[in-house]
Amino acid sequence: MNYNHRIAVIGLGYVGLPLALEFSKKYQVVGFDINEERVKELNNGVDRTMEADPYELMESLSNSRKAQSNFYGDTDAAMNSSVLTELEGLSFSSNLDDIRDANTYIITVPTPIDSFKKPDLTPLIKASEIVGTVLQKGDIVIYESTVYPGCTEEDCVPVLQQMSGMQYNIDFFCGYSPERINPGDKVNTLTKIKKVTSGSNPEIASVINDLYSSIITAGTHRAPSIKVAEASKAIENAQRDINISFMNELSLIFDRMNIDTNDVIEAASTKWNFLKYKPGLVGGHCIGVDPYYLAHKAESLGYHPEVILSGRRVNDHMGQFVAGKVIKLMIKKNHKIKGEKVLILGITFKENCPDIRNTRVVDIYDELKEFGLQVDIYDPWANKQQVKREYRIDLLESIEDRYDAIILAVAHNEFINLDLAFMKKENTVVFDTKAIVNREIVDGRL
Repeated sequence: MNYNHRIAVIGLGYVGLPLALEFSKKYQVVGFDINEERVKELNNGVDRTMEADPYELMESLSNSRKAQSNFYGDTDAAMNSSVLTELEGLSFSSNLDDIRDANTYIITVPTPIDSFKKPDLTPLIKASEIVGTVLQKGDIVIYESTVYPGCTEEDCVPVLQQMSGMQYNIDFFCGYSPERINPGDKVNTLTKIKKVTSGSNPEIASVINDLYSSIITAGTHRAPSIKVAEASKAIENAQRDINISFMNELSLIFDRMNIDTNDVIEAASTKWNFLKYKPGLVGGHCIGVDPYYLAHKAESLGYHPEVILSGRRVNDHMGQFVAGKVIKLMIKKNHKIKGEKVLILGITFKENCPDIRNTRVVDIYDELKEFGLQVDIYDPWANKQQVKREYRIDLLESIEDRYDAIILAVAHNEFINLDLAFMKKENTVVFDTKAIVNREIVDGRL
């Protein structure tokens, strides 16, 4: 099938923005988001996620505006008209009218869990409703959001049918291509990671595969069905979660033996087939969330997944373990605990990245506060307003005080060679969750 793609990317976060940028080099693309503030920032060349190259973002916007100006003969008229015309390039919008002329919709909204650790499909369903209202005959809807196997066709397609009044695989078609964005990674970027694709029938599967093949230099893998593609994403992150949970459990065991877990890992990794995972806090939008989607689907089918959920339990309690360990070390150094000051270095879920979604550093913070400690957090990467809004925590602008305990929670480059002397007291406890600080100056580490 020859398909002239006019693309609308729905959701402009860590996944959607890089995708829109890359596709805009070859296709007409509108990046759509209901967050008007986010759209305004992007139209001004500002990306708070730091996933887009600032120069590339501004160049894409500039090229698109020049093309529109030339086409219409007037820049203002171009900005006020539908951006999906016979033009190339990229624009951002929160106006539904600006995506009506698309024929390929790619949905990249978040798929979080609720307070009961159950899948929260609200963003996905709302995005499906939005697309459903503008869907036309022959259009393709591709989902990239991480879901459980069967979600696209069982939960999303009925919404598309209801909102559009059209029939699936007759009037419109669907596909699933799981996102593999690694936030903060400037080496393994979108085009350099092999992409799994799938479609609702063989012909559409080919169209979708060709579409992604046009931008993914690492190549694509065409899955035999949408459900297989969905399952492949679910197990990618579940596998990592289980491997890390094993290391975390070993850390809990070796702590009771007064053995340094990292020393054990270094020794074991001298064997060629040892997988060198390390203990740590497991948060973020993928590894700390996706296993619950797989577990939810399994339980709906009458199977209780022991291994997946046991690994989640271990990882979900590592923040409390770190806090408890720090308290014990403080007691050994004759700290009175209540009212004493603790500094946590880092709040993002991973190093050198501003992403605070599902960060487990807050577990350390909350547990220490329960013990009556005064807790400060410093993170040069995190957005202070976003942290305040999401977690009701005020980040430090700079480190001015001396502390009774210091916890290195995130391995930002700024912290690796940080001189701790100016923030330490005589009996300060230093705990390193990432094993990156000189071990001679730390009291404990994972």
